[in-house]
This record gives sequence, structure tokens and C-alpha cells, in this order.
Amino acid sequence: MNLNKILKDHTRMKMIGFVKEPTFETRICCLPKEVGQMINQLKLNVLIETGYGAALGVSDKDYETAGATISSRAEILENADCLPSINDVADYTLGDSKKTVIGIYNMAFYPERAEKYVKKNVDVFSLDLLPRTTLAQSMDVLSSMASISGYKAVLEATNHYHGSFPMFTTAAGTLQPAKVLVLGAGVAGLQAIATAKRLGAVVEAFDVRKSAGEEVRSLGAKFIEVEGYKEGENAGGYAVEQSKEYLEKQKLLIRERLSKAHIVISTANIPGKKAPVLIDTQAIDAMLPGAVIIDLAAEQGGNCEKTENGKTIRYNQVTIVGHSYLSREMAQAASQLLSANFFNFIKYLHTSTKDDDPILTGCQVIKNGILTHPLVKNKFELA
Repeated sequence: MNLNKILKDHTRMKMIGFVKEPTFETRICCLPKEVGQMINQLKLNVLIETGYGAALGVSDKDYETAGATISSRAEILENADCLPSINDVADYTLGDSKKTVIGIYNMAFYPERAEKYVKKNVDVFSLDLLPRTTLAQSMDVLSSMASISGYKAVLEATNHYHGSFPMFTTAAGTLQPAKVLVLGAGVAGLQAIATAKRLGAVVEAFDVRKSAGEEVRSLGAKFIEVEGYKEGENAGGYAVEQSKEYLEKQKLLIRERLSKAHIVISTANIPGKKAPVLIDTQAIDAMLPGAVIIDLAAEQGGNCEKTENGKTIRYNQVTIVGHSYLSREMAQAASQLLSANFFNFIKYLHTSTKDDDPILTGCQVIKNGILTHPLVKNKFELA
């Protein structure tokens, strides 16, 4: 079906358009399987930009077979009334027609990203703000990407660590296993623990949340905890900021464990705020020569004081990798999960009949051009 016929037939039904991501992005948020589901289950029209999935080996023909219409970027941006994408569409100019924009924008940390949508005829949903509820699990892009990043973080560490992960016993002697310390036992941290254990490392993990201890131990790792942690109400499974006394005790304990670790996977983040510094310069100075730090919190400042976002550096014989998007290095697997997450959200958005749906309001940043999310709104007004 060509675009002109779709435009002629299109009345009430949503027209969803997918355009290519920026050049730095290797993942995509829509694969042919989900295109077919949008068309057959939700009865939606789907437009795909020419070459959208080429980097992953997905051809335009694959999308056409699924029922999509291949179109130019300009036509999609003009005619689609729903534009899902992982990143903000840089050349997207807002016209008079109503648009719904869906992405992963981290506007709670980068409120300036909301500016182009304010006072426009647009609704914006940012999936990183989805409530962490059972009903929203199938749409949870953060958990999907954190799982892949935690796994990839350990593999990345093997590229920089020059020792052995498992114990090796040979006629020439015995090689001791690597000691891995995981800071933060959320989705990424737990996946890192499981991966490091599979490779034969000795693993221990720290998390401020006492409730994380059971999960850490179930994976065969040692759980390190500091007494005096204050739980936060409605924290959604995230860590919350702690007292100065607690933070000082935490710093001393982590510093002591860091001095014995060969590999450190750091994952601690607080939504909308700078990542807590868990590895200061003094701690790095006391680490073993050849040790490796993989800092997954780099985008929000990093858990390591010396982290440089998007860079790998050497400091005092320690390699520090600052990378919050290791899932981009596993683009095919990441896209498979993202495509399912985005489809499930679009399905929910398309079929929801509630005026004040908690899942939708929880991740809606802008409604009819007006900032509605309190966390983003407060930061935007202060910026």
C-alpha cells in the first residue's frame, strides 16, 4: 500500500512512523515482528524510513512483508501522528498537527531536552520514567537495557583485565581467580554478578538496599552491607540519598573492598540526580595495579571520581571505562528487547481507556505542550 492511499484512507486510526536514529545509535526500537503486531493486532498504519534496519541486517523488504510502508524521512515526520524513537529526532520540526512522541529521553537529568516540545501541539512520553510496577514490566526499557549492559560490562572487563577470570590449575602452577566487586545490585548489577560467576570469578556485591542481599546471595556472591541504611518510601526499587554518617561508613567499607578487587562493575544511579561517587581518588590510589573499573553510571557523572563519560582512561595503573550504553555494543539483542518494550507501550497507550492512567501519567512529560511530570518540570524551570 502506498503512502497516498494510506493518507486518503486514514481517518481515526493512528499512523505510526519510525525514522532512523542518530549516527551514534546502533539500536532500533521497531523490528518486523512488532510491525506485524501493530498492523494485525492494533490495526495501525506503520511507516518505516528507507534503510531503517539496514545496519542490523533487516531490509526494507522485511518491513514491507510485515505490512509497513517504506517512505522518506520528510514524509514520515510530516504525516505520522505518532513518532517512537530511542533518541530525540534532531530534525523533527513541530507543525500544527497533533503529534505523540515516544522515546527514552532521560529528561529528569537533562531537562533542556523538553524545551523544543513546550507550547507545541504535542504529547511526549519518556519510557525511562515508567513506574516500576508489575503491570509495566513488559514495557520497562531500563530493565531490558540494564540487563544487557550488566552482562556486557563483564565481557568488556575481560578485554582490559590481563589476568584469568576462573582458577586455572596447570603443571606450571595455579592461577587464582579474579576478584570482582559489583557496586549496585539492581538489574545491571545482578546480571553482572551472574555473568562473572559463570566465568569463574570470586564475586562480592554492595548495595545500600538491604533487600538486595537475598538476590545477591542467591547468585553465589557475597553481599556487603553497611548498617544504618534508610529506606525511601515510593522509591520504586531505586536507592535513595543517605545521611552523611552513613555515607562515611559506606565510603570506608567500599574503599577497603576496592583495595582487593581486580574488576569493579559500578552501576549505582539515582533517577534525575548525579550518580553517587562511590570510588574516590584515594580509593583508586589504593587499588591493585592492572585493576579495571567499568562505570555504567558515567552519563550521570559516574560512581568513580575519575570517570570520563564515553571514554576509557588509565589512572595510576587502573583502567577506567565510562560507558552507560554498553547495550549499543549488542545492538541486535538490545533491539529485540526494545522492539518488544515499545510495542507493549504503544499497545497500552492505544487501548487504555482511563483518563488518569498511572502508567501513562507516570511517564508523560508533556501533554498538549504543557510540562506535566513534576520531576522534569521542576528541573526545567530551574534550568
